[in-house]
Amino acid sequence: MSASRMPALFLGHGSPMNVLEDNLYTRAWGELGQMLPRPKAIVVISAHWFTRGTGVTAMETPKTIHDFGGFPQALYDTHYPAPGSPELAQRLVDLLAPIPVALDKEAWGFDHGSWGVLIKMYPDADVPMVQLSIDSAQPAAWHLEMGRKLATLRDEGIMLVASGNVVHNLRTARWRGESTPYAWAESFNDYVKANLTWQGPAEQHPLVNYLQHEGGSLSNPTPEHFLPLLYVLGAWDGAEPVTIPVEGMEMGSISMLSVQVG
Repeated sequence: MSASRMPALFLGHGSPMNVLEDNLYTRAWGELGQMLPRPKAIVVISAHWFTRGTGVTAMETPKTIHDFGGFPQALYDTHYPAPGSPELAQRLVDLLAPIPVALDKEAWGFDHGSWGVLIKMYPDADVPMVQLSIDSAQPAAWHLEMGRKLATLRDEGIMLVASGNVVHNLRTARWRGESTPYAWAESFNDYVKANLTWQGPAEQHPLVNYLQHEGGSLSNPTPEHFLPLLYVLGAWDGAEPVTIPVEGMEMGSISMLSVQVG
């Protein structure tokens, strides 16, 4: 990675409680914020803004969205007042054309998939941010191609941060007691790691075709937590190092794998 080229990150965000906790994952996110080049701005793609069509936050002061329930009041009292960037939002509209990108000036903000990890990386909330939504109507290869379009931002001092979980099955999660990972969850997580640096046509990428893996559908009953990874892999130039800053499996079926490109 050149001195001026920003990395691209996929961060397995897990439970909203990571906002309040000090653990293996939150410390790794904090270390990334300290060690990586400081970005001029951040484009964040979160599993929790899964829309019909593509939108981008375009307000000066995005709100902190607490899109969860049943947690301690301290979590709802936590806010992340990072500035927005209408200019960067418009840059995304221009960059991604002819794909239509709607400028969202009031409806959304930063959900816990985005601010929940960035509050550990940049606790002062002083890096301008926009959040790009994930178009639920598009196939997986389309999202990988979106990452390729966004890659040029990395040479403009802009960091890409995608947030989800490559294994995310809450229905099978072991909420209390036994938390040994399911065999299918470990197998799929290993499959993801083994194919991070695969090169070839988007339609043939093993991680675009992740549901062909025997554990793919159990690991991802719905796609929104997996798809953010494809944006980061799409932003890879094929030569940069691809590393894993932190990993782990929580509650048997939540992968905390994080991936760093560059």
